[in-house]
Amino acid sequence: MRKVLPKLLVTGGAGFIGSEFVRQGIRRGYKIVVVDKLTYAGDLVRLSSTKGKYAFYKTDICDAKKIQDIFSKERPEAIVHFAAETHVDRSILKSSSFIETNIRGTQILLDESRKYNISKFIQISTDEVYGDIKKGKFCESSPLNPSSPYSASKAAADCLVGAYVRTYGFPAVILRPSNNYGPWQYPEKFIPVAVFKALNDQKIPLYAKGLNKREWLHVSDCVQAVFLALNKAKPGQVYNIGSGIEKKNIEVAKTILKVLGKPEKLIQFVKDRPGHDYRYALDCSKINRLGWRSKVKFKEGIEKAIDWYENNQIWVKRKTTFLKDYWKKVYKEQ
Repeated sequence: MRKVLPKLLVTGGAGFIGSEFVRQGIRRGYKIVVVDKLTYAGDLVRLSSTKGKYAFYKTDICDAKKIQDIFSKERPEAIVHFAAETHVDRSILKSSSFIETNIRGTQILLDESRKYNISKFIQISTDEVYGDIKKGKFCESSPLNPSSPYSASKAAADCLVGAYVRTYGFPAVILRPSNNYGPWQYPEKFIPVAVFKALNDQKIPLYAKGLNKREWLHVSDCVQAVFLALNKAKPGQVYNIGSGIEKKNIEVAKTILKVLGKPEKLIQFVKDRPGHDYRYALDCSKINRLGWRSKVKFKEGIEKAIDWYENNQIWVKRKTTFLKDYWKKVYKEQ
């Protein structure tokens, strides 16, 4: 007998990682309800290959009344919560929307989920909640030590989810992925910015000397880990999701330039940002024991990502133009 899959409510389903989850989920046979505010980073074009196969609500997760109405109408059985403000630099300039969306929005979803006795709530967090580490790796029991308003808001949301688990026996699982990359990533993040600028023979900005290290995880691998957690993870648990692939930012930039046949003189070092974490690294043995390991090697993943951005420059350029206008507005409000 074929297993009956739970109906999923996916917040932030028009975002970078959320849309990959929706695409994979529909292929797996899930009924999916997408809730997305469609801010500058959200785009339904990412879901064009699944058009008509999911329910969609253009809704802010901080709008409690609308979230209540969606739960009442759709009756989801599990929640996968991607929706968040995620850009560190923007959080440093202005943190209020990060506090509102990442903390209050999560609280509204938690309360509504309790009311409808959902079977599982997947909180998509980040490795940045741990802060940085010079040697070794963070495990799930490592203390939270966020460095930016963004990571502080995600750490606070994690603590809130954990409090609901302890206080109410709430069936939540917290996932902390490392840096994701791949197609459809919004061009405010490092890899798409570097690719787009290199394609147009523009300078690629690197903070300080580009020596900060990140653990790079292909978005398809990340989403497969989310599905595994949805089906196998025990409520109340926290899982790190990483690839074990560490790269200095300058190494990533040089790789992109080499693939595109561009000169390294396009790299431009700029003033470091405040509170810049030096290195992230995750111990993923816990989720490995559930049966997950990353599959996409960095060379393969970055070449495919570069190829995608090269072939979708119209989409990237449209987003980049919007981003310039957005930054002008942000700076004007300071």
